[in-house]
Amino acid sequence: MTNRLSWERDGRDWPHREASRFVEVAGLRWHVQRWGAFPQPAADAPFATRPPVLLLIHGTGASTHSWRELAPRLAAHFHVVACDLPGHAFTAMPPPWQLSLPGMAQALGALMAELRLAPALVVGHSAGAAIGARMCLDGHIEPAALVSLGGAFLPLGGLAGQLFSPVAKLMAAAPFVPRFFAWRAEDDALVRRLLDGTGSKLDDEGVALYARLVRNPGHAAGALAMMANWDLTPMAQDLRRLKPALTLVAPTNDLTIPSEQARRVQALLPGATLIELPGLGHLAHEEQPERVVELLLQVGREQGLIDAR
Repeated sequence: MTNRLSWERDGRDWPHREASRFVEVAGLRWHVQRWGAFPQPAADAPFATRPPVLLLIHGTGASTHSWRELAPRLAAHFHVVACDLPGHAFTAMPPPWQLSLPGMAQALGALMAELRLAPALVVGHSAGAAIGARMCLDGHIEPAALVSLGGAFLPLGGLAGQLFSPVAKLMAAAPFVPRFFAWRAEDDALVRRLLDGTGSKLDDEGVALYARLVRNPGHAAGALAMMANWDLTPMAQDLRRLKPALTLVAPTNDLTIPSEQARRVQALLPGATLIELPGLGHLAHEEQPERVVELLLQVGREQGLIDAR
């Protein structure tokens, strides 16, 4: 088993392979997927603005595959762009500092600049929502709206919060741990149990794609290193400065990020909109993509980004 996923081998039947390309930015090779009509730069602006650009940011341990049902549906209204985050799936592993929250935000901002894209709407799942918010707060992008799907904005409370980072750092530092994870993931039943533990029920294709990821030591190492370098402590204070309209989507059966966290975030930003998705888990956008697509289109209409019809 090679250390990282191979596009020629592991990507041969990757969802929407025809939408994929690889982009070199600041020494990092990114796997990027794009759907819909390609936007053209406005006459007086250096970045593409129409059709509106929608940036999708996956969470820790996932990849572009998690948007496989959403992206084509949204492409009728937006130019949709998604990527594998640094260290994940088919994007290269960066230096440790770039796996921090500010580092991830800066790297993804540099990718948008290289692609000459100015996202009008950003959708982030779990840790991806925090990355999207950090990109806005640090001035890398200026979207009209940010949608958080089970967003991980705030530090874990209690004992779990005290242990999470030190344990993650220890695991990420041990070279045998990613290979142990990959070896354990050879058990399909274990992978399904891990996904069931999020409160979501995925179909066989979804389980198989996550299994392909976690069975790869390179991907496992990227996810562990991201967790080890993650610090959400400043976010609670900084969120008050967030300019884009924020929609908090909280699946009520989310066993990873309890919906209570969305209410805590709304308390920090009273102008934020909170939408609950009854009965769905942390991977709600993969469980019922059509439901999430309609929600995102509604946000686009309310912000005047797409036709109100």
